[in-house]
Amino acid sequence: MSLTIGTRGSLLATTQTGHVRDALAEQGVEAELHIVTTQGDVNMAPVERIGVGVFTQALREALANGECDIAVHSFKDLPTEADPRFHLVVPKRADARDCLIARDGLSLEELPSGAKIGTGAPRRISQVKRIRPDVECVSLRGNIDTRMGKVASGELDAVVLAYAGLERVGRGAEATQVFDPEVFVPAPAQGALAIECRADDEVACAALDAIADPWATQAAQAERVVLNRLEAGCTAPVAVGSQQRDGQIALHAVVVSLDGSTLLSAQAQGDISDAEQLAEGVAQELIQAGAAKILD
Repeated sequence: MSLTIGTRGSLLATTQTGHVRDALAEQGVEAELHIVTTQGDVNMAPVERIGVGVFTQALREALANGECDIAVHSFKDLPTEADPRFHLVVPKRADARDCLIARDGLSLEELPSGAKIGTGAPRRISQVKRIRPDVECVSLRGNIDTRMGKVASGELDAVVLAYAGLERVGRGAEATQVFDPEVFVPAPAQGALAIECRADDEVACAALDAIADPWATQAAQAERVVLNRLEAGCTAPVAVGSQQRDGQIALHAVVVSLDGSTLLSAQAQGDISDAEQLAEGVAQELIQAGAAKILD
């Protein structure tokens, strides 16, 4: 029996879905890719304007109606509310950090005053402005080649991207700076793939469980709990990262005003089995510190 894996058609999406196909093959499960076009692929407006789920809704609909057996998403693109129709796992996670691709090999600190930096994500804009209030952030959409091409052409001085995406397409060496995740905190679940199948499909559920990474699954889900409790979507200026530290999970979350002038931070560490409770505590600490005012 061969399973069909739904994916977006970009180079990054098909590359990371290809890794899922290969992981399934190692478990003796054959699978083939099926391209699904999403709203985010055809609408180039800023993601915060066209809404949460623009990269994932069409894939989920294709999965629900039997067009494919499995769907592969960048976990950070999914709505934070769990969908009971689907069984979700996270395989081994890639590097969660953000990175800079800048002209002349420069770092963020080395760019000249007034430099134009491409990123449409409020989370990234707020943290860039926190470090360099004197630069200009320019809204940016498109695939990796399109974004990096704007630096090569001189239209922009730099762009901020997820390092995992660069690495997955074999271009990690082109990053001029990989940010310290404690200083420039990544998006909740960045670097993590969410692989879904229909909850009542026992064959597909078993196949996905065989390639799941339990730690990555719990850590990524805990990061997204913080986002959910803050009632913030994937386009909000909320950043949440986690690390393994002394055999425990260490969570770090920040809420940053869009101009970078105000930063709220909360951290917690404990056993991975308590990851969701730790996330609840981190979110509550941010709420008590005034996160709602920044997010409003």
